[in-house]
Amino acid sequence: MTDRFPVPAHDFRSISLLKPALGRGKTVLKALQQRRTIREIGGRAVSPQTLSSLLWAAWGVNRKKGPFGLPGRTAASASSSQEIDLYVALRDGVYLYEALPHRLIPVAAGDLRALALNRGQGNIGAAAPVQLIYVVDIHKLSHTSGFQEPGLQDPEIQKSYYYVDTGLIAGNVSLFAASQGLAAWFHNCQKPQLAQALRLRPRQRILFAQTVGYPAEE
Repeated sequence: MTDRFPVPAHDFRSISLLKPALGRGKTVLKALQQRRTIREIGGRAVSPQTLSSLLWAAWGVNRKKGPFGLPGRTAASASSSQEIDLYVALRDGVYLYEALPHRLIPVAAGDLRALALNRGQGNIGAAAPVQLIYVVDIHKLSHTSGFQEPGLQDPEIQKSYYYVDTGLIAGNVSLFAASQGLAAWFHNCQKPQLAQALRLRPRQRILFAQTVGYPAEE
């Protein structure tokens, strides 16, 4: 670890998120009608309630007992492996979202949101309050408690699964954003730098990022 990245700090703590505000927002059909990629995102902060509902909609627990006896999630995954780890970059640091018990665990202090953006894209999305970072844990995929199909041990088939599973979560984010008047943009990111900053385990790989906030004022 170089001095370039902040170390996990003891002065920023886990965040117990509010209960998701179910029943708010537009209908699914209306959200689908208004779903679109918006790259021009301003710096207006999202409320704790909105952040809580966003993370729950993305990848939260929606039933205590789902496939294979595991807690069910708002997005499907291969054999319910739930292999995608969702990191959340905010102004004060990067957190890991724990769907159960619906909280944020501190990972790295300091503002690392810029690393969730591609180099060379200028200031697009730089002011956005939330950057979601999608990370696959290959160990979870190959050691799932669900149905152990042979393909889960094959690197190429693993790749097809975790890309699809990421897309399902990102789709949830896009629909939630459309229902709440938010902007969302799914894109690549600075993977080596983020992996170093987040101290990922060998079996974890950064896949993509998604910028979320309010549309920039014209």
